[in-house]
Amino acid sequence: MNKPALQQTADGFYLNRTPWFAFILLCSIFALWAAAASMNDVLIAHFKKAFLLSDFQTAFVQSAFYLGYFFVAIPAAMVVRRFSYKSTILVGLLLYMLGCLLFFPAASTAKYGMFLLALFVIAAGLSFLETACNTYSTLMGPRETGTRRLNISQTFHPFGAMAGVYVGSFVMFKDTDATTEQLAQMSASDAAVQQLQMIQSTLLPYKWMIAVLVLMFILVAITRFPACKGNKPADSKPGSVRQSLGRLWRNPRFTFGVLAQFLYVGAQVGVWSFTIRLAMQMGGMNERSASWFLLTTFAAYFVGKLIANLLMRRLHPAKVLAIYGVLCIVLLAYTILVPNISAVYAAVGVSIFLGPCWPTIYGLTIDGLGEDTGVGGSLLVMSIVGGGVIPIFQGLLSDASGGNMQLAYSVPLLCFIVIVMYALKCMRQPGSLPAGATGAVAS
Repeated sequence: MNKPALQQTADGFYLNRTPWFAFILLCSIFALWAAAASMNDVLIAHFKKAFLLSDFQTAFVQSAFYLGYFFVAIPAAMVVRRFSYKSTILVGLLLYMLGCLLFFPAASTAKYGMFLLALFVIAAGLSFLETACNTYSTLMGPRETGTRRLNISQTFHPFGAMAGVYVGSFVMFKDTDATTEQLAQMSASDAAVQQLQMIQSTLLPYKWMIAVLVLMFILVAITRFPACKGNKPADSKPGSVRQSLGRLWRNPRFTFGVLAQFLYVGAQVGVWSFTIRLAMQMGGMNERSASWFLLTTFAAYFVGKLIANLLMRRLHPAKVLAIYGVLCIVLLAYTILVPNISAVYAAVGVSIFLGPCWPTIYGLTIDGLGEDTGVGGSLLVMSIVGGGVIPIFQGLLSDASGGNMQLAYSVPLLCFIVIVMYALKCMRQPGSLPAGATGAVAS
């Protein structure tokens, strides 16, 4: 039986059927940006020793990365609007490759600042990819199955994250690496040789990543992707961004949602960024062994997403967010207070309850924005910069307490208190979710 010809629906946004090869390529991109983000958590532990950094200084890995999202989210949305989703994806892949290539001059000069610049460029590319792919995945098929496609796309994220940690950890970390104490006892020249070897070991994962990105760029370039941008009258004029910003600023639920999203991303990144350091401190293990705990966090994250999907069939998304937020607080309190290896298991367990938080906050915050939805969505993407801010406070608190990594986890705990307050506010003012929002926020 022949398939019907691929056609756009009357509104110009959706398709009569899903072009599966193009859709699978799109899903694969979700895994690519997850791999880049998860390798940052490995880099933090690696750079701390290779450059002899404080916890505060290592947190700038995340700051450089998430600032890329902050500055590039709106330009990326403008590229989608002016050109196409496919063009935006290609630009994102090029910037991603450029950032990976910058690791090579960074390693040859052994300059921490150069690595931070490379991470900023990678994040700029990922901002283009995320801005395009999240929306595009819902449009590549019939409208009634749009949220199902988004769920499918986002299930690729944890697998990419696990791959990034696995490759990064077992290529960068070696059992023969000198410990920080051993480096301190070496002569300056011997220590410098050891540190340079550790810095050079960061390159191999990014060589592999470049090869994958080149292949993905070619596949996307030669594959037909439908426009899915809607049928606009020739004389239509875009609304004023300034007017939308003014209305959004006066909307207390929206501004609270942006704050909640900022704090959530910061808390998530903070929990993951210092997992290796916490395991080393509480378990007396090296970086390579501690990396298994970080790998486990992403498996827990995936499980949490599946459970949330089931819960949201019966419960309002705000209630699920509140329940998950309270459980995060309980596990983080255990992480802070219990002085043994079980604190690390509790920190890993937090990831079970992170799964639905970002998309749930996103869905609740843009609910009912109408013509301001596009601008509101861009501001929520910009709030990802929280991932570059909150870990800095964790690093500062750890340094101020003599390297007490357990105490540093009180920062994400405070973040989740605010997130629960936002969820409770949304429960008191439930409003009405947009069509299909429940499925989207459950992903």
